Amino acid sequence: MGVPKRKPSHSRQRMRRAYNSVLHLPQFTSCPQCAAPYITHRVCPSCGYYNGRQVITVNTLA
Repeated sequence: MGVPKRKPSHSRQRMRRAYNSVLHLPQFTSCPQCAAPYITHRVCPSCGYYNGRQVITVNTLA
């Protein structure tokens, strides 16, 4: 059975593990209410809707 001869350095371990954070970037979709981009499974920050109903009230400065 193959066994490593030396322990990997901290730098090597961290370089290998750093790539995992790249794989989990947030995916944006467009809101069905206001068509603004938002992260899936979250409340839309521009209109306050989630799953077809208003969850929070958003104050607009216009």
